[in-house]
Amino acid sequence: MSLQITEEAAKWYMDEMGLEKGDYVQFFLKIYGGIQTEHPNYFLGISVGLDGEIGVNQQIEGITFYFNEKDAWFLDEYDMKVVMGKDEVEYQFTKK
Repeated sequence: MSLQITEEAAKWYMDEMGLEKGDYVQFFLKIYGGIQTEHPNYFLGISVGLDGEIGVNQQIEGITFYFNEKDAWFLDEYDMKVVMGKDEVEYQFTKK
């Protein structure tokens, strides 16, 4: 299970979403619409706040980025890395 957010990407989220230390950013799976993933039929959504039990996480600058236990299965098959692109973050999925 691997979730990796680069420092640059974390700063982008902080600026774009007005995040402060102690906030939570949840990545969750959805069937229609959102950020495209490598997993067939699943898209990625993002929300601010803590929802459910944390399954996998990374904390940067006091912000916790996470998948809850319900969606953590996604990282059984893919590693996810969030990096800073030219103007916004990019999501890289690597099959294990």
